[in-house]
Amino acid sequence: MIEIVETDAGTARITWHRAQDPRLVLALSHGAGGGVDARDLQALARVLPAHGVTVALVEQPWRVAGKKVAPAPKTLDTGWRGIWPALTGMALPVISGGRSAGARVACRTAAELGAHAVLALSFPLHPPGRPEKSRAQELLGAGVPTLVVQGGNDPFGGPEEFPDGPYRLIEVPYGDHGFAVPKRADITQERALEIITEGVVAWSTSLG
Repeated sequence: MIEIVETDAGTARITWHRAQDPRLVLALSHGAGGGVDARDLQALARVLPAHGVTVALVEQPWRVAGKKVAPAPKTLDTGWRGIWPALTGMALPVISGGRSAGARVACRTAAELGAHAVLALSFPLHPPGRPEKSRAQELLGAGVPTLVVQGGNDPFGGPEEFPDGPYRLIEVPYGDHGFAVPKRADITQERALEIITEGVVAWSTSLG
């Protein structure tokens, strides 16, 4: 089911993948360079409803408007705040999540919006080749239970670069920023996605 939501940043779009007997809602937004057709978002939308988690894939207003470049972080946060009432309408705990820039938005707004937890997929710890420009404080400041899922070869920050903090981290071996794995890797692309979905299912179950 597709729901159109008006926000102060423009029109957003939510694609709902509903669980039959939901206990949680997982809201997932995309990154600055792609949409909700990303392989990890689609895999989670396919798998989680069978485990009692309704998945809401959120297209930010800039993407719905057909723009190719994401706006400033402040505008992204405004769009996320605007869709939040639609996510909480089922009176269920909501996990705020996203990939890349969407993960940053989820972390920045989690405490303010009352998110139950945060799922950060491919958190961009720093721009490629610029480790000194760390965004760790956004992740560390989420203020709620947080799971990071990171590719082992992510140029925006490999798992070994992440600081200690109040979050869990799952590594997808060989995965790049989009969790693509090379053909020569010891795991298949299908297995890489299973690592993501299995990890998120287990973590979401632990949240109650």
